[in-house]
Amino acid sequence: MPAVKRATHAFVLISLTGVACLLSPAVAYADKTPPGGGGIGASGNSTPGGTLSATAGGVVYDHSKNGSGSAVGPLTPVGNWTPPACWYAPKYSPAEFKAYVEPIWNADSTGSSWDASQRDRYVNGKPYTNFNLNKADKGYWWDSYVDKSFPPGWDACNKPYFWVDKGAPPPADVPEAITPEILAKLAYAEIRVPATQVTLKPDGATKVNLPTWAWLDKSDFHPVSVTASVPALNISATTTATPASLKLDPGTADATLFPASGECPINADGSIGTPYEAGSADKTPPCGVTYRRATNGTPYTLKATVTWKIRWTGTGNGGDDLPDGTFGQNQQVTVQEIQAVNR
Repeated sequence: MPAVKRATHAFVLISLTGVACLLSPAVAYADKTPPGGGGIGASGNSTPGGTLSATAGGVVYDHSKNGSGSAVGPLTPVGNWTPPACWYAPKYSPAEFKAYVEPIWNADSTGSSWDASQRDRYVNGKPYTNFNLNKADKGYWWDSYVDKSFPPGWDACNKPYFWVDKGAPPPADVPEAITPEILAKLAYAEIRVPATQVTLKPDGATKVNLPTWAWLDKSDFHPVSVTASVPALNISATTTATPASLKLDPGTADATLFPASGECPINADGSIGTPYEAGSADKTPPCGVTYRRATNGTPYTLKATVTWKIRWTGTGNGGDDLPDGTFGQNQQVTVQEIQAVNR
């Protein structure tokens, strides 16, 4: 309940329609419907009663071009970069805002002084008058939203509710106000990429001093994207992750990587590495590993990590690179002590 959290962070006991409810100092979380069942929805259009359909944080996600299935996971950004912790976006129509805050004030549990200051601000013209009911369908009340990964009660965006006319920019002193760039960063956190189960040859078990070829087919590895939008503001951004390279970690120091860095670049056709062909057993693979010591009951853990290049495009010809992301998977490799190689 934002009106309370910005005052004392106290718990509030109020009665709505005859039922006593304990309201804690709440935060508008991105994955929850706004308190009172309202908020900005996909259409952004007011009903005759002035209520807007609800959605998460005013942000709508299109995951139709994202990675899918059980073998997908989120990217780990390279460096200390993280998606936005909180942001401001449209939340209430005038009628909906009035219906939400008046019961809080009438409960007289936040203190008469606080309640009076709120009535002055939103009802008595200091600076807003009567919840801006005379401006129905001409704008929205904005509030903060906190990323769902942050703990309850955390809120660095702690400005009071503010009004923004449709088509007008938010106040200049609100740097966290939703923009296409912020949408792009939120979409980054929604991206899911396929697991990096590389094809190995020999598969199952390889041999000491025998090159093991590794590759990823382009049909299994392709760009994915997520689009985030705020329909009420007619803004959107699409964040795209494109596979760029494969990094091999053999799981032991007794191994030689190809190339020596273990970094296998992406090929022109979108694949990584080269599939093994008969007769290539003694050739050097463009992407692979040669183990120099056999396993002794416990397989080596080969980790294959793909680096993804991230770029966004959005409303108003916006766009730029975002930090690379990585996603890896472990594979068990058994190495047998057989010196001879049959061709």
